[in-house]
Order: sequence, then C-alpha cells, then structure tokens
Amino acid sequence: MAWQLLLNFIGLVVCWESATLLLRVSLLVVVEIGVFPLICGWWLDICSLEMFDATLKDRELSFQSAPGTTMFLHWLVGMVYVFYFASFILLLREVLRPGVLWFLRNLNDPDFNPVQEMIHLPIYRHLRRFILSVIVFGSIVLLMLWLPIRIIKSLLPNFLPYNVMLYSDAPVSELSLELLLLQVVLPALLEQGHTRQWLKGLVRAWTVTAGYLLDLHSYLLGDQEENENSANQQVNNNQHARNNNAIPVVGEGLHAAHQAILQQGGPVGFQPYRRPLNFPLRIFLLIVFMCITLLIASLICLTLPVFAGRWLMSFWTGSAKIHELYTAACGLYVCWLTIRAVTVLVAWMPQGRRVIFQKVKEWSLMIMKTLIVAVLLAGVVPLLLGLLFELVIVAPLRVPLDQTPLFYPWQDWALGVLHAKIIAAITLMGPQWWLKTVIEQVYANGIRNIDLYYIIRKLAAPVISVLLLSLCVPYIIASGIVPLLGVTAEMQNLVHRRIYPFLLMVVVLMGILSFQVRQFKRLYEHIKNDKYLVGQRLVNYERKSGKQGTSSPPPQSSQE
Repeated sequence: MAWQLLLNFIGLVVCWESATLLLRVSLLVVVEIGVFPLICGWWLDICSLEMFDATLKDRELSFQSAPGTTMFLHWLVGMVYVFYFASFILLLREVLRPGVLWFLRNLNDPDFNPVQEMIHLPIYRHLRRFILSVIVFGSIVLLMLWLPIRIIKSLLPNFLPYNVMLYSDAPVSELSLELLLLQVVLPALLEQGHTRQWLKGLVRAWTVTAGYLLDLHSYLLGDQEENENSANQQVNNNQHARNNNAIPVVGEGLHAAHQAILQQGGPVGFQPYRRPLNFPLRIFLLIVFMCITLLIASLICLTLPVFAGRWLMSFWTGSAKIHELYTAACGLYVCWLTIRAVTVLVAWMPQGRRVIFQKVKEWSLMIMKTLIVAVLLAGVVPLLLGLLFELVIVAPLRVPLDQTPLFYPWQDWALGVLHAKIIAAITLMGPQWWLKTVIEQVYANGIRNIDLYYIIRKLAAPVISVLLLSLCVPYIIASGIVPLLGVTAEMQNLVHRRIYPFLLMVVVLMGILSFQVRQFKRLYEHIKNDKYLVGQRLVNYERKSGKQGTSSPPPQSSQE
C-alpha cells in the first residue's frame, strides 16, 4: 500500500512538472511570437504617425471599429520588421568577424535550440532578454523612422505627409494596384540575387572604411591578411611535401575538399583580434558612426524612391493624387534598374569599346524581343483575361439588370495580371499538357535566350485566340443573332447580360460530363478486363514492307 502511494505521488509530481514545462514553453512562445511583434508593430505605427498625417485619435477610432483586424495588421507589420531585422543580422554575421555580435543569438548555430533554452534558462533571464530586445528594436525604430521624419519635415516641409488616401479622381483602383504591386513589382525586385549582393558589398565597404578610420579593422573583420599569408604558406609547404615524396598522398585532396565544404558557410565561434589603444572610446565612436550612417540611409530610402516615383507618375496621372505606396514602388524599381545598368556597364568597361558595342547590340535586340513579348503576355493577355473575368463573374454579381456596367481597362488589366499568374502557377502544378510544356520551355530559355517566334506561335497566338473567341462569340450571339429572333428589348438585355456566365456554365458542365464519360470508360475497361481477360502477350512490332513477294537475301560475309 505504501509503495502504491509512493508511485502515485511520483506520478503526480512528474505530471505536474510536465504540465509546468508545457505551460512555460507555451507562454514564452506566445510572448516571443505574439506579444513582441505586436509591440514592434504598434511602436512602428506610433513613430510614423506624422509621416501619414495621422493622430493617436485616428488609431483609437480604427481600433474601436475593428479591433481584431487592427491587432492582426499591427502584428503582421511587426513580424515583417522582426524578420527583416533578423535577416540583416545574418548578413552582418557573414561580413563581420566571429564574436563581434556576441550579444545576439546566432540562428545558424547548430547548437542553438530555442526549446531547450526556454526550459533550462530561468524566468528572469527570459524577462531580461525580452526587455533588452524591446529596447534595441525600439531604439532602431526611433533612429531610422521617427528622427528621419522630423528631419524631413524641417528640411522639406512640402514633402510629407505621404498620400495614403484614394480619391475619386484617381485613374486606377487601390485594390488592383496593391495586387499588382505585391504580385509583380516587389517579387521581381526581391527575387533578384543582385540586391543581397549589393547590400552585402555596401556593408563590407562600410566596415572596411570604419575599421581603417578608427583602427578597428582587426576587431571588425579579423586579421584576414595574416590568415591568407598563413594559408598560402601552408599550401606552399604541402606542395613542397608532394614534390619531395615519391608516393602521393591520396587522402590529402579529399581532406582539403572536406575542409573547404565545412568552411563554406563561414567560420563560427570566436576569433581573436588585436585590441588597439583607447578601445572603449573607439567602440563609442564606431556606434556613433553607425547611427549616423543608418540615419542617412533611412533619409535616402524615405525620400529618393518617393521623389522619383512622384516625378515619373506625374507624366501619367498629371495632378491627380496617387497612393504613395505605388510611387514608392515605382521609384524603388527605377532606382534598382539604374543601379543594375551602372554595374553592368562598369563590368563591361575593362573589355574594350568593341566588346561594349557588341554587348549593347545584343542587349538592345534582347530588350526589343522582351518588350514585344511583354506587350503580348503582360499587356494583351491580362487585359483580355481581366475583361472576361469582369463579364463572367463581377458584372452579373454586382450590377443589376436595369443598370449599365462600367468597365475600367486599367483595373481589369491589373486584376488580369493576378489571374494570369494564378493560372500559370496552377498550370505548372497540374498534369502534363501543351500549355504546361510551352510555359516550362519559355522558363527554361530565360530572357537571354528568348525565342520570339516560338513564344508567339506556341503561347501568345493560341491564348489570345481563345480569349478573343470567348469574348466575341457570346457578344455576336447576343447582339447579332438574338435580335433577329424578334424578342423583346428586356429579353435582349437579359441575354446580353447573362450569356457570358451561361456559356461558362455550359462549358463547365461539358467538361464535367466529358471527364465522367472518360472515367466510366476506364471503369468499364477495368471491369471487362478483370472478368474476361485471360492473359497478355508481348508481340514484336514488325513494319510491313512495300513489296510482299520480293525479298532480298541477306548479304554473305566471306572469311579469308
């Protein structure tokens, strides 16, 4: 009886400890993934109120009207901020000496296990780390958002606030342009590997400059010259050893390759450095220099893309007010294209004038082909697809029969871009058919090996033909054939407004019926073979000759 009570007590203690650990880990996960990004999102919103000419009263009203949506949006903004901050820290670790960022956790460390830290570390250390993270992230927001906004308002009074309201005289819809921006412009910019390489090069150049100005090169980057010299000396010694030995060492190359693979991601741990005089003062000056650099970079990012985007969009929209998100995206994309063109020209300069002219000729021809393909696949096809979607889905659901639907080509085109991207993604994930084969071939060729004739003949012409038939055939039936039948004006209007969804339903039903017929045929063949099939025999295929009666004898080989 006593042993049974003891075992029950031990089981209760184990269950209590397990529940306590589970509750502790759950609370810490909620704090780090839920509460911390929410705090960052609200702090970003508060520090950027003057940039959008908003007040805390506006945010209070929006929270009272939709509290769930407001909290989710602020959490999402904070999560994005934390993610990009962590990505930038990972980029810094690739440039800086191992051990410089000792106060930040290394997410690439194979020994890093956040669950074990949550279990083993005491609560006060988690609380201290949380408070330190809030201070660091909040200070960076103040430095790179609030202070630049104050400086911009004092130096350029007419530049702020950003226009985030959509007016009635805007030529495009806010929803369509947001979809276009998120699905086309920003992925095309962020998917380029050059952006990360440029940012890494800028960070390395800044680090080298600051290291030589403050005599902190060894602290920031390590003694790379000494390491390179020692590596060269080791290579020379290995080569000398190979020359002296008569039998080559087979495992040496494999060991060197293995070490190269291990060192590919960069050294880990701590690397010693040379400590100069007045080291604390130099570290303080380094922090001040870093804050000034971040402030200047933030000023450039907040002003240059928006200014360039406003200037470019003014040629299109005139004096109409445009959402600042679109002007910033347009300016950012133009700045990226300019930097990319400059880097390409700098890379071509050492090759000579003749090579540059040849490259310019090749790129000009490629750009002309790309523009033609873009006009067809990114202009005509999305416009027709968006217009078809408007006639089939949107207009029958939103516009009554006694009203006339209005069509906005720019909005239809922007929504058509999204629809085309979704259709292309579904096609690539689906079974093998001609459209998937053509799209995969176009992707495989790329922009540099673009085949204009193949794209027009195999992709653009069939797709545009199908879309034009889908738009024109119902219109011809409703406007040309139905009035000849002598029906009333109301019936003509009903047919004209409902023929597109009706034909869509007919096509869908025909597709379903065709699919079911094929399935029943397969089921019928399966049942017939299962009941009556005795066996299968493999027979060689022999092509029949044109003359059955004549046959030439096989050639005889003579052996000497």
